[in-house]
Amino acid sequence: MPETNTSQKKTGASEAAHDVAVLGGGSFGTAMAKVLGENGHTVHFWMRDPDQAAEIENTRINSRYMPGVELTGDIQPTTDMAGAIANAEIVFVAIPSKAFRSVISQHRSEFRDGQIVISLTKGIERDGFKLMSEVLQEEIPRCRIGVLSGPNLASEIAARDLTATVIAAKDPDVRRTVQDLLGCSYFRVYANVDVYGVELAGALKNIYAIVAGLADALEMGENARAMLMTRGLAEMSRFAVSLGANPMTFMGLAGVGDLIVTCTSSKSRNFRVGYAVGKGKTLDEAVSELGQVAEGIYTLELVKEKAEGVGIYMPLVRGLFEILYGSASISAVINSLMMAVQNSDVEFILPRTIAH
Repeated sequence: MPETNTSQKKTGASEAAHDVAVLGGGSFGTAMAKVLGENGHTVHFWMRDPDQAAEIENTRINSRYMPGVELTGDIQPTTDMAGAIANAEIVFVAIPSKAFRSVISQHRSEFRDGQIVISLTKGIERDGFKLMSEVLQEEIPRCRIGVLSGPNLASEIAARDLTATVIAAKDPDVRRTVQDLLGCSYFRVYANVDVYGVELAGALKNIYAIVAGLADALEMGENARAMLMTRGLAEMSRFAVSLGANPMTFMGLAGVGDLIVTCTSSKSRNFRVGYAVGKGKTLDEAVSELGQVAEGIYTLELVKEKAEGVGIYMPLVRGLFEILYGSASISAVINSLMMAVQNSDVEFILPRTIAH
């Protein structure tokens, strides 16, 4: 979809311009900054790397994460997080999960009472199996917290391809504010109150995208892809509901919607890692070739440990772990999955003990 010129930048539904901050200069942070800028808002776009900030300031392009995509509107790149937060009514956080807490903790005093802070990060913290919204709640409890998640490939958002996402927050004002800020002719924002379920779905689906990439590399076929995706959906919803999520969340954009796009697109980082491993690369080689964070690799180990700790049956998680970190062959894991007990098709309809 072609770029429009800056005179057409106002595509948002909200006429009121706001000061917002986007923390994190990766691909998704860049895509959100672009939407916000084109919707007429002033965007304080924070990143660690001064060279990256200078490049965006001078060329309006983030060449490492979004080459060839021009950032229009009032987007102000900066390495001064305190200044970005201080000037923002709403803060969007797109910092990788491994650095998420340390960055927020370092700057916690700079957030204001009642400030809206939205996590864009799909990941899990190792200590205590904490999601990013829980990290925010612990570090900046005086802020109003929300989560944005859904089938959102950054490159397609940047190209203004039609996209929908989910804002999850307990506070209805937070949900409405984010809908007004981001909603436009190509980006639709739906609301949900199940913060934990929406966020956990976004983290879990990355695991199954790696599985889908493996299957694609092995040319296992469309039937196998459909089987792996739907069994993945059953597995992730079973796990999430055991931890308190609403099962209906997994029928929406943040659940099955995100799973579909991540498991079928070569634009997905996690899919590409799985595909490379399926073609014979080591995990380290696949990650190095990618050059960006694939959150599913970190999430896999944490989910496997948690599932075993609480007794949740997750054969795809266990099998993928054995392929990536053990000595199991892909074919052996697939064979073991096919020989397992044939249980219920749809989770929560039949008791697992009698669903043969």
